[in-house]
This record gives sequence, C-alpha cells and structure tokens, in this order.
Amino acid sequence: MSLNNFQLNLDKLRPWLTLLAVAWLLASLGLGWLVNSLLIIFGLLLIIPVIAFFGFRWWLQRNLVTDKCPVCGFESTGLNNSNLQCQNCGEQLLVKNGQFSRFAPEGTIDITAIEVQAKSLEE
Repeated sequence: MSLNNFQLNLDKLRPWLTLLAVAWLLASLGLGWLVNSLLIIFGLLLIIPVIAFFGFRWWLQRNLVTDKCPVCGFESTGLNNSNLQCQNCGEQLLVKNGQFSRFAPEGTIDITAIEVQAKSLEE
C-alpha cells in the first residue's frame, strides 16, 4: 500500500472524524444536552417530511372525488366540499358527500325538459 493511497482514504474520512471529535469534546465538557438536542433536531428533519407525505396521501384519498358531471356526463375529479367547473360543458358543480351536483343559487328549481311529439288536428 502506497502512501498516496493512505492519504486519499484519510481525506474521505477527515470530515467524519472531525465531527466525531467535536461531539466527543462537547460530551466530555458536559454539553451532552447540546449534542442530544442537535441529534433530535436532525432526526426530526429526517422524519417530518416522511410523515407529512403519508399524511397528505391519506388526506387526499379521503377528499379526492371522481364522478360524472350531472349535465353532460363528463368524468372529472375534484376535492370534497368545493366548487369546480366542468371541463366539458362549463357548468358550475358543487362537490359534496362524494358526488357532483349542479351549483345553483338558493330558490332555483331544476327541471328536466322532455320532448313532446306534435300531433296534427286531422287525426
């Protein structure tokens, strides 16, 4: 083993050895609480994004609704208890209880038009 290889390997370990030496020095001086708090903060910085990711996925599974527009039948996705506009017909929709419904002002009555066949008077 040559001296150059040994120096190259030591260069990679130098930052870790320095960190270990500083932590040991702080612990020997009675500043272990500082080292423990830094380790706790570092651990929280690692675990909080993981918990936030799984929490957001859980919330999204509970609140994301996929349904068909009651006017044109186009399938859309929206968040529960929110308003959205149908991408196909432009109708304002209200997402409530896992279903889409037309968003209409208070007092509006929805009707369904039917086609009536015209008869001539001669018959």
